[in-house]
Amino acid sequence: MPRSALTELRLRLEREGWLPLSRLSRLGAASLVVVLLLWAAQRYSPAAAQSGAFITAYNAMLLLAAVTLLAVGYRWLTRKVMWRLRNRLIVTYMLIGVIPLVLLSGIFLLTAYLFVGQFATFIVSNDLHHELHRLGSANRVLASSLAEELKRDPLALSRPRAGNLPEFAGRQVLAAYRGKTYLLESSKEAFRDQPLPQPAWKSAIVLEEVPTPENVLLYLRAVASRPVQNEDDRLTVLSSVPLDQTHLKDIAADIGVVGLYIRLQPADQSAAPGQSGAAGSSGAEKTALIQAGTAAPAKNIFDRDFIPPEYLPSYQLDVVRWTGNAPFNVVLQVTTRPSLLYARLLKTLGEENNIVGVALVGASIILALIELVALIVGIRLTRSMTSSVAGLYDATQRVNQGDLSHRIRITRSDQLAALEHSFNSMTENLERLIVERQEKQRIESELNIAKEVQDLLFPEDLTAPNAIEIHGVCRPARSVSGDYYDFLPIGPQTFGLAVGDISGKGISAALMMATVHAFVRAYTLVEHVPALAAAKGHDGHVRGMTVDALRDGIVTPGHLLTLLNEQIYRSTPAEKYATMFLGFYDSPTRRFHYSNAGHLPPIVVSANGRVEHLSVGGTVVGLFGSTHYPDGHVQLRSGDIVVAYSDGVTEPENEFGEFGVERLVELVQSNRDLPLPRISEIVLTAVSDWIGGAELPDDCTVVLARAA
Repeated sequence: MPRSALTELRLRLEREGWLPLSRLSRLGAASLVVVLLLWAAQRYSPAAAQSGAFITAYNAMLLLAAVTLLAVGYRWLTRKVMWRLRNRLIVTYMLIGVIPLVLLSGIFLLTAYLFVGQFATFIVSNDLHHELHRLGSANRVLASSLAEELKRDPLALSRPRAGNLPEFAGRQVLAAYRGKTYLLESSKEAFRDQPLPQPAWKSAIVLEEVPTPENVLLYLRAVASRPVQNEDDRLTVLSSVPLDQTHLKDIAADIGVVGLYIRLQPADQSAAPGQSGAAGSSGAEKTALIQAGTAAPAKNIFDRDFIPPEYLPSYQLDVVRWTGNAPFNVVLQVTTRPSLLYARLLKTLGEENNIVGVALVGASIILALIELVALIVGIRLTRSMTSSVAGLYDATQRVNQGDLSHRIRITRSDQLAALEHSFNSMTENLERLIVERQEKQRIESELNIAKEVQDLLFPEDLTAPNAIEIHGVCRPARSVSGDYYDFLPIGPQTFGLAVGDISGKGISAALMMATVHAFVRAYTLVEHVPALAAAKGHDGHVRGMTVDALRDGIVTPGHLLTLLNEQIYRSTPAEKYATMFLGFYDSPTRRFHYSNAGHLPPIVVSANGRVEHLSVGGTVVGLFGSTHYPDGHVQLRSGDIVVAYSDGVTEPENEFGEFGVERLVELVQSNRDLPLPRISEIVLTAVSDWIGGAELPDDCTVVLARAA
């Protein structure tokens, strides 16, 4: 067979669980193979298998194989069979419901079985003692009668009495008086030679000892003693009834088969004359003595014969040895049926004894119906639970494979159905969340693109030798920023600085920021200034601004904000607006012209410690039409720093309050000699430390301009 085919066969056997994979299973398989080899060697080479080393090795390997295979079987049972919830529920039902019922039934049947024997033995023993009690009562009456006769006639016992005692027919009656023995009634003349009883002896079942057990004789014997003339002058009357098959047959008539047996007595249990025991040993062989009665036919399939097992102790009959010390006991054994005992037990009810039987049968039927209903309900509950779990498991596998459209069919209204409903709701939410996640990823991708585009809108640092040094940085609170700043090279010696804050955050603010950026660039770039001049109307105005606003081809910051306000007011929704600071720096004169449209006033930090706020201007742009913005100017000296910022720098709070303008001025003042990018980094780091590293509440923008 090709190697690939062998490999495929091995893999298939491994998948189906026919090859041992774990160390324990391999050890069990190996030990089982060794045991089989040793067994074969023992079978085909008996001589070699007789050595002690072989037997020891065989037993050791057999024990090892049994232990390991049991462990492997238990592991397989717990991991494979017990993995399914249905099998677990079945085992649980068996352990909780069936096995206790079987155990209780077994205990009940065993108890009933043992009770049958004990009850049957008790009935026979009780009947024997009842017969003995009747004999004793008659014997006491006879003794009293004879004592009265002897008082009148001392020779009354000497006269023949055979046949004169009809009530004692079939019995043996012996009287002893003043040292003489008189046989009053007997069918056996040899009875005259029997020894008299001792004064302490009472009525009992008597065993007459003979040389062999085959000739043992049993009697029901009653002894009565009465005073005649005085207490020392006493008459003793002894009455005996042979306990033979005829007598025993009357007792066993309604009980089954009754047997009396001789069983040899162990040496340590030998009894003296007059002693007896209640239980005999089951280890000695029994010899039949008397057996009477017949087995009654069974009334139903449950009416079985009860034959006392040999391993149970036999009932030792309470007998008195009349003479000698025989090495055997007399045991009583009864073979009967439950129906006979039941009839005997309920004999006192007469014709109504069937009521109890009907009641017991009815109760049994009711209990059986209850058990059947419980079984059916248990099976249905088990099927409902396992079907729900199977459905949930199948659904989880479908979800694991990526099929979120799968739904469980719900047909019930229980807790498992609620769980199935929750699962369906979960898959629906997962499906919706995945769609939302895909949409969010798409939006995030678009935001990343927007951020890249916005980063391109922010200008690079501007440094003009012997003129001005400008640096700006914006740190968005989200992906894109609503803050705006720009550097505007308006002319050869003029540089513009624009800083703004768009209302709102996110995409809408970023889009409006791009719009503002485009408007400012359109109105400030040098190549567009002639277009402004050409746009002069017949009334001498350019888009709401006089032509006088053009000075040397440059628009002033206030008039540019006026144009920007009109454009934003007309092209954006009413709720959209922006704050704006616009300043132009003239390098030859170091004069900084500006106008502030509702923005936080920038700060001029001078080398001598002077701080000036640039607040000349008007309201925000885009909120009201036809708004005029005045211009302001400030004279800068070499080294003066203009600090423009957004509210994301000064308004962040912690438990000590806002970051504040004073702290910003202090940071710039103390680090004024550092490069502008380093100053910006120090300011933004201080803001982050102020809020404890939390997310920025707003966009942070810092623009620094230092005069040369």
